[in-house]
Amino acid sequence: MTPVLAGVLQVLALVAALALVYRPLGDHMARVYSTGRHLRAEKWIYRGIGADPDRQMRWPAYLRGVLAFSAAGVLFLYLLQRLQGVLPGSLGFAAIDPDQAFNTAASFVANTNWQSYYGEQAMGHVVQTAGLAVQNFVSAAVGIAVAVALVRGFARSRTGELGNFWVDLVRGVVRILLPIAVVAAVVLVACGAIQNFAGIHEVGQFTGGAQQWNGGAVASQEAVKELGTNGGGYFNANSAHPFENPTPFTNLFEAFLILVIPVALTRTFGRMVGSLRQGYALLATMAAIWAGFVALMMWTEFAHHGPALELAGGATEGKETRFGIAGSSIFAVTTTLTSTGAVDSFHSSFTGLGGGITMLGMQLGEIAPGGTGSGLYGMLIMAIIAVFIAGLMVGRTPEYLGKKIGTREIKLAACYILITPALVLVFTAAAMALPTPGHSMTNSGAHGFSEILYAYTSGANNNGSAFAGLNADTQWFNTTIGLAMLLGRFLPMVFVLALAGSLAEQQPVPATAGTLRTEKPLFTGLLVGAILIITGLTYFPALALGPLAEGLAS
Repeated sequence: MTPVLAGVLQVLALVAALALVYRPLGDHMARVYSTGRHLRAEKWIYRGIGADPDRQMRWPAYLRGVLAFSAAGVLFLYLLQRLQGVLPGSLGFAAIDPDQAFNTAASFVANTNWQSYYGEQAMGHVVQTAGLAVQNFVSAAVGIAVAVALVRGFARSRTGELGNFWVDLVRGVVRILLPIAVVAAVVLVACGAIQNFAGIHEVGQFTGGAQQWNGGAVASQEAVKELGTNGGGYFNANSAHPFENPTPFTNLFEAFLILVIPVALTRTFGRMVGSLRQGYALLATMAAIWAGFVALMMWTEFAHHGPALELAGGATEGKETRFGIAGSSIFAVTTTLTSTGAVDSFHSSFTGLGGGITMLGMQLGEIAPGGTGSGLYGMLIMAIIAVFIAGLMVGRTPEYLGKKIGTREIKLAACYILITPALVLVFTAAAMALPTPGHSMTNSGAHGFSEILYAYTSGANNNGSAFAGLNADTQWFNTTIGLAMLLGRFLPMVFVLALAGSLAEQQPVPATAGTLRTEKPLFTGLLVGAILIITGLTYFPALALGPLAEGLAS
């Protein structure tokens, strides 16, 4: 079997697995966020936090809940790291430095999981489990909650009420993320991932002495790391480490976990707005972009540029031999088209154009299928933009799902799509202009520029993967990337929830002969085109200075 054929079969197996769970999981999530019944365990949680689960919230109250909960998470995780030296189960590790503690706290609360430290050499069991693993659950649940609030904005009329943030948060953890993560952790343990609270121990004798490894609750954290599109690795090698990702099967299984909730949320959307075809249209858009990126990535990585790569059968440097070029390409595209920072290969070692594909995937807004919740609301924002463009072309007031897209709605959507590129480009320009940040670059020229552009693209888009080669553990990068992660996560949520409130207050308008059919393939094509054109116009100059220049020169 050729490596290319093996890659195609992996893609088909992944698509088949997603198709198998698409309907039951999507319908289950629709029921979770639509029912008025509270589980007993959920009622205990509501009493503990003092929340009234039956009180509906308008968008300002919903937003206050999101921001207050996330701010408390940043503070708690920051203090947990700063106190690590006196906590039990710290494995002898000292407290984390203030700038790195801030960066890590912002990272995990923002569902980015950018890591400027070596996990096995910095974090003890308490910080890993009580801090990082907990945020893997709740930050993902926050993203789903915001997406559901926007869906309710389309589904409801003549009311500004979007649900209850605390209910949506708790249900996301208790009824969706936790049960699936438990099953996934068992699968990973059965396949060889470790799950223990062992201390540091020496393994074997190597050149220069013995190697020290420490254990940990790896399988459980790995499961939610992928399921919640988080991406932070227990070990520095992330999903290339055999303790986290032991076999080619687990590699594909983890890619499945990354995609399953964002993909199924399109059916949840269709079910909640009363039109499954609308969900299928969004799914088709996501699938077309994902499949196109996988095909492009495999082509660039299997292409033979020079005798060394020809003898190797492709660009194999920096890729885990257990997974090969095909498995690495699928995983890289999957993680960068979602808000998942997990890596099973070094993206910096990809070809010039291959590294550009990983960057472009994040710059699309990570909407194909995107993160847990953030992918759905990001795609809905782009659908509003596409409807607006179509309305301009035919001279009609744009409508989407029976809601008028007026001045207020389009301004909020425009602010949403502008905030992340502004963060990426401003911080990148500042890092390149100042003398000190440049000292962190391992490479010069186009590749060195790509390292910095990738870092801020990853942070502001809440992805968290690294291009490698850049020493980001400095006060400048810890602080600026931390700010980019927080602003890139929560400023867009402000516009999403304000848009949801505006839509929920509207009276639906009946469809007419001139209404754009947004469930048809024509609209899917328009939506794909709008996404690619807007991203291209925004980022092409920066990409031309980095990955495109490197790829064309090779």
